[in-house]
Amino acid sequence: MKIKVLGCSGAEFPGHNPPGFLLDDKILFDAGSLANVLDRKGQSKIKDIFITHAHLDHIRDISSLADNIIVEKRKQRVRIISISSVIKTIRKNLLNGSMWPDFTMIPDYENAVLKYIELKDGETIRINNYTITPYRVHHSVPAVGYLVESVNSKRFFYTGDTGPTDTTWKKIGDRKIDCLIIETSFPNKMRDLAKITGHMTPQLLKEELLKLRKAPDRIYITHPKPQHLKTIKAELQKLKINNLSILKDGETIRI
Repeated sequence: MKIKVLGCSGAEFPGHNPPGFLLDDKILFDAGSLANVLDRKGQSKIKDIFITHAHLDHIRDISSLADNIIVEKRKQRVRIISISSVIKTIRKNLLNGSMWPDFTMIPDYENAVLKYIELKDGETIRINNYTITPYRVHHSVPAVGYLVESVNSKRFFYTGDTGPTDTTWKKIGDRKIDCLIIETSFPNKMRDLAKITGHMTPQLLKEELLKLRKAPDRIYITHPKPQHLKTIKAELQKLKINNLSILKDGETIRI
């Protein structure tokens, strides 16, 4: 497994890109960063985009990718995959023919640039050498994280945006996670706001990790707010978790 971090920030500032995680150059998890990072060749390799939830910073570059495919007359076709409520929101509010063209009908229905694939919570889909399963997480809108398992039993779990949750970890159960990509958006002093909006602080993260039946081999932090990054880093260091690190845009994770 090779995961390229296109973006991992909880807000957009120069040098801080919204979330986008590219698996083996072909499968994208969240599309906050895509066309703003990948060149033409890189964009043309993407076949499937898994969306955790329908907030703009996680879906916006679907529109740019689809536009580029049409303008360049590429034969590339892309599947947008998520739970039904997320697909419904994207269809209604982004690719609706008003805010942006409905690329599920362009150039025509049979040959459309984009196709929606709806999954249920816990329903597995197989792509290439991977099985990918969405599990509900706790956020301010319907949201899932994705458990990705390879044929040689390597696994990573990407939470997307989430606050404290019990059911997610119960469903994962005794399966060992080699790599956990989990959000920590706010410093500890903003705990109340984090819980209301469905996010994590370093202390909430510590409490969350205790819920896992088996500790992950590696833990990567995503989605910190750049305005509070220095404080979040310091508070994470105080947790003294040896296998924990904060992600950076452009980084590559190998599992």
